[in-house]
Amino acid sequence: MSAPRPDFLAHRSGDAVGVAVRDLTPGPVKGGYLDSDAVEELELAHEVPLGHKVALRDIRSGDDVIEYGVRTAIASQDIARGDYVHTHNVRSARWLSSVA
Repeated sequence: MSAPRPDFLAHRSGDAVGVAVRDLTPGPVKGGYLDSDAVEELELAHEVPLGHKVALRDIRSGDDVIEYGVRTAIASQDIARGDYVHTHNVRSARWLSSVA
């Protein structure tokens, strides 16, 4: 018997966000990491569309958002574990050094 399909995947252990592998609805979800056998279970607070991000841990406003093992964004407000992570609560770190 095969293992159940994950709801989300994170690229690396230590990432702050995982990527929804299908449309997710609030409630319990389970996922994993591409670089380990670790399993992550959490209570999803909001709908998260396919390909969008979910917080795997609490992230404080101003903290780096780590994905792929690198900073990809900065939290623009506090984000709780299980929250939908998108443009309403993060800003891209891509142009940060050229704007500051």
